[in-house]
Amino acid sequence: MPITSIGADRDVTGSTTPRSISPLSPDLGTEDWRRAKAAMAVALDPQGNGAVVNWDNPDTLLKGTFAPVGSPFVKNDLVCRAFIASLGGQDETKWLQGSACRPSGEEWTVQDVKPWRKPA
Repeated sequence: MPITSIGADRDVTGSTTPRSISPLSPDLGTEDWRRAKAAMAVALDPQGNGAVVNWDNPDTLLKGTFAPVGSPFVKNDLVCRAFIASLGGQDETKWLQGSACRPSGEEWTVQDVKPWRKPA
């Protein structure tokens, strides 16, 4: 009998392979990514206060943070902002750095993301 991870989504064939719906991690399911995207939108808002924004999903026990880095900038007629993000579960926290952009008034889209090593 196969055992799936807590955050894994099943596809229609019953496979236990998680579907990657998040550019941050294949470990994030649909609801995890929805919560993370909402936190990212608040954190990266050019009119926000620049504070770290937390998110969590009590159903999967996954959680994370988004912290804006630097000021927003314009690139190809899009408003963009760099960020540092953490993603964690019960045992491990991953740190990521990247940037996201959006057309004025629309949803943020992650443009690039890569692992980040937290300074000592």
